[in-house]
Order: sequence, then structure tokens, then C-alpha cells
Amino acid sequence: MIGASAQQEADVVSALAGLLIDAGFPEREVLTKTITILLSDIRGFSEIAENHAPRDVVSLLNRYFDCMGEIITHYGGHIDKLMGDSILALFGMPEPKADDVERAIACAVEMQIAMTALNARSEALGMPALFMGIALNTGSVVVGELGSKHYNEYTVIGDSVNLASRIEAHCLRGQILISEYTYKLAREFADVGEPNTVEVKGARKAVNLYELFGTSRPSKLEVPRREGRKSPRIQVSMPVVFQRLNGKIVLDDKYEGEVIDISYNGLLVSTSIQLPKSSEIKMSLSLDLFGERTTDVYARIIRSEASGDRYRSNMEFTTIGSEGLQTIKQFVDQLVASS
Repeated sequence: MIGASAQQEADVVSALAGLLIDAGFPEREVLTKTITILLSDIRGFSEIAENHAPRDVVSLLNRYFDCMGEIITHYGGHIDKLMGDSILALFGMPEPKADDVERAIACAVEMQIAMTALNARSEALGMPALFMGIALNTGSVVVGELGSKHYNEYTVIGDSVNLASRIEAHCLRGQILISEYTYKLAREFADVGEPNTVEVKGARKAVNLYELFGTSRPSKLEVPRREGRKSPRIQVSMPVVFQRLNGKIVLDDKYEGEVIDISYNGLLVSTSIQLPKSSEIKMSLSLDLFGERTTDVYARIIRSEASGDRYRSNMEFTTIGSEGLQTIKQFVDQLVASS
């Protein structure tokens, strides 16, 4: 329901109230509030859980939750719930304040800063470093007691919560992304990058996301840089045919490979031959994603390593048309939205 009308929102509130009464709850007030939502998630946590003893994983998570909880509480946030390795915190509950957005942004930056000391302690205990993505969105939510006689909780639902979740899916390691509306409310004190227009599941049109670099309120804080990538990287399994270059000359021989993952800016490709670092290749990209229109794409090899009896090469696009860039971006965004 991202982008729902005011009437649709009112219908949701009415329906929710009716469901709660039908379920046997006392007739408690169901409200619509404008709040700022903070949603954090540990990147790649499933792999950590699979490779370490359960007791160690639980201890690691508890240290993380304790640290993040202290910061959220310090900035006046309300922790709505812990979901696996995710934290949903709300600013504007139980009552909204004029500086909700300011405190939420400062909280998110402080959380990323705190990861340095938290990871140093974890590594001293023989556990891996954690990397967190954080999404911030400001909007209207329905606040009410949700559930049944078996289990219930006083929580928030609505399009704004859904959008925060969609934004979080686009976060890289150590990154904070904020919605366009949150940025409009924070433009006087938030330091952000250029907008990235992405398609998100459930939205009628693409939305602008801003990477948060720092804030000047209530004090100057900067987000530590923890990720060299500039876009999400999505795992795929796609065949690719390419040719090698000798200088500016495209050689005749064609080779087959498999694309292992893809981002806005490059690929990870599995090949039967090793591609030298800094060498270039040429390949054709379908502009219709499996259609007939194609464009030539050139990429430079950043790194190539043996993987069993094959080689995996990280490559960065060097020459690609605007249509090709748009096609790849839409493809990646659609995969992020559906994951």
C-alpha cells in the first residue's frame, strides 16, 4: 500500500480497530501518527550464524543489541521490536516532538560510529566483525494493539514502515539511507550524497534515496566509511559471452562465462581462463533483458582468483551507454525489491 490515499489510510485504521474488537480486545484507541522510523539490519548475518557456535552467535547478538539499545534510548527512540538481527526503532512515540528527525538521524550516525569499538571487542573474542545497514523514513503510521488473544503487541503498521523496510534492503555495509521526505525535513543539518532513484516493491513510482554522510545537529557527527562499493551487489546465475582486448583492438576469439553477481558498476564472472588484472573485455548486454536489442559493454578486470578448476574475476564497467546503465540499474533494483 505504499502511496495509499488518505481515504485508504482511514479505511485501514477503521478495519484494524474492528479486527481488534472482534478478537476480544477492549476497545482501545487506534491512532494515526507521523513518526520517524529507524530500521537496522546486519549484513551477511546468516553466514556468520552458519559458521559459529550458537552460544557464541547469541552472545555476539546480545552485545550488539545492548550497545545499539543504549544509543537509541539516549536519543529518545522507542525500540518497537527486535527481529532476528534487525532493530525497529521509532522516534515520535508515544508523542511526537519537533526534533524527532534530528534525533533519529544523529542516532543512526552514532550507531554506525559505535560499530568500531563493538567490532574490536568481538574480534578480540575470536568473532567476526559486524556490518550494519540503517534505513530512515518519516511518515504516517497506524498505531494500535495488534494480534489475538494468544499474542498481541502495541505496534505500528502502514506504508511508511513498509517503505523503511524497502530502503533498508538497498543499504550497503556501514551505510545509512534516508527517504526523500526525511531528507526534506533534515536538509538544513544533514550531509547527504546525490539522490539514487530506485524502484521499490509496492510503490507506484520510483523513489529517491539519499546516503547520509553526517549531521550537524545536535552536534557534528560523521558516518565512518566501511564499504568501498557504490551500489548493491546481487547474486545471479547468468551466461555471458565476451571477447578480450589487446590495447584498443578487440580479439576475434569468444569465451563463455557465468555472471555470479552484478551491481550498478560491475560484475563478478566465473570463467575457464584467468583474466589478467587491468586487462579489458568486451561483451554484449541485452537492453530488453533477454530481448533482441543489445549494446556493447567494456569492463576492466580488477581482480582474478582461482576457484576450483575455474577463475573468478571482479570487473568494473569502463564503457557503457546510458541505456545499458539504466537497464542494469533497473535489473538490480528489481532483484533487491523482490529479495
